[in-house]
Amino acid sequence: MRLPFSKMNGAGNDFVMIDNRDLSIELSKEQISTICDRHRGVGADGLLAVEPGQSGADFRFRYYNADGGEAEMCGNGARCFGRYTARLLNDGREEISFETIAGILTARLMGEEVEVTMSEPFDLDLNSGVSVEDLQGPVHILNTGVLHALAFVDDLVDLDVLQLGAAIRHHDHFPNGTNANFVKEIAPGHIAIRTYERGVEDETLACGTGMVACSIIYHLLHGEPAPIKVSVRGGETLRVGFEGDAGTGFRKVTLTGPAAFVFEGEIKL
Repeated sequence: MRLPFSKMNGAGNDFVMIDNRDLSIELSKEQISTICDRHRGVGADGLLAVEPGQSGADFRFRYYNADGGEAEMCGNGARCFGRYTARLLNDGREEISFETIAGILTARLMGEEVEVTMSEPFDLDLNSGVSVEDLQGPVHILNTGVLHALAFVDDLVDLDVLQLGAAIRHHDHFPNGTNANFVKEIAPGHIAIRTYERGVEDETLACGTGMVACSIIYHLLHGEPAPIKVSVRGGETLRVGFEGDAGTGFRKVTLTGPAAFVFEGEIKL
């Protein structure tokens, strides 16, 4: 089997994109893992498959982590998905809707950037009581389509993200695991984050749902209004918008940033 694909990058988060609108492609968990392997495959943080839309959406969004397991959502992947599907349609439209496990989202093309509407966050738990060795300060929790735990730190540059991230990811408080984020304010309304992703089991250069979780909790703790600027390990700065509060819930959540094609190819499976 020869599988055609596109490679895309969203703020350093990279993805293999495949067109499965005819549902002819059936990949096993092992095949997806091989495709995402950076030594034996294309190399990516995850794989995104375009499938036919249901419930009135243009497409269905299927996202698989690098280990081959399907995940609920990926904010950077959603922006890449929006640009990829717009190219598939090639009809000049600037807005695409798609279904995810976390709900129906919309991507809007804005020149070199893509703005994607995110699912409404839930299960907020400030000062959760989760603690890990060598991590100072409280751990906060928020589900932004994917479960995230995060902590504010003084030194983001020399932080041992692999050790601390794995400790949070595998903590007993999270029976199904969690993504782990580390946050530092660099100016009012502007934060920097580093993220350890479940499924990738490593630090990634960016994580869209993590940016949203960190921005909303930063807003709750520091009172800075949206949009919040978020600088990521990949070097880019994105913007997170939202309305609402902890009492009524957050809505109209958006993530805006780059989504670029890298190359096209085929891989033999």
